[in-house]
Amino acid sequence: MKIFLVEDDEKIVQLVTSQLEKYGYQVVVPDSFQTVLETFHKEQPQLVLLDVNLPYFDGFYWCRNIRATSLVPILFISSRDSNMDQVMALEYGADDYLVKPFSYEILIAKVKSLLRRVGEYLPTQEERTLTWEGLSYYPERLEMSYLGQSELLTKREGELLDLFLTATPNIVRREQILNKLWDDENFVDDNTLSVNITRLRKKLAILGMENVLFTIRGQGYQLRKE
Repeated sequence: MKIFLVEDDEKIVQLVTSQLEKYGYQVVVPDSFQTVLETFHKEQPQLVLLDVNLPYFDGFYWCRNIRATSLVPILFISSRDSNMDQVMALEYGADDYLVKPFSYEILIAKVKSLLRRVGEYLPTQEERTLTWEGLSYYPERLEMSYLGQSELLTKREGELLDLFLTATPNIVRREQILNKLWDDENFVDDNTLSVNITRLRKKLAILGMENVLFTIRGQGYQLRKE
């Protein structure tokens, strides 16, 4: 497995590389901090480790650009520990966020967990389509369409819609969502989940599907037409 490490602290690069190589991972770093995306496409890694504070462009910029063309797992490693930074990382398409200084045992555990799910991010030979009440969702493209209009989703929004479409008309419980989208629900606050739900609702509304995703108090969420 190849891991792309984007970090400007050389000491951390050496330490993280050393730890990952102990577990048999191959670590590659960008040719320069201006050509991160080019190196990513050249190396085709199975996972990205990404700092926030970087020369030229920050990690959010590179996360957004990588996510625009790839569903590869992205794990932020950063000394910035505010809730807003973590929410921004998830909104730009990251899978997880680890605050420095961190335990290397936790880093390895998160890397292993994300790579176990790597098959979910690889394109399939036949594209899936989920349909409901005229809405079509294409998971491999992270695109939904309704009445001739289409809208792109972030990875988290797409995973939520996939979950709701698969479950409808049943209620999807909060615990189901957290277990599906995040490894450890204890590390995810209600605000993070609410932000993703709100963004998905707004994009459904843009297509003309307002008031179809309901909050069922004390239980979870339900996709339905009244």
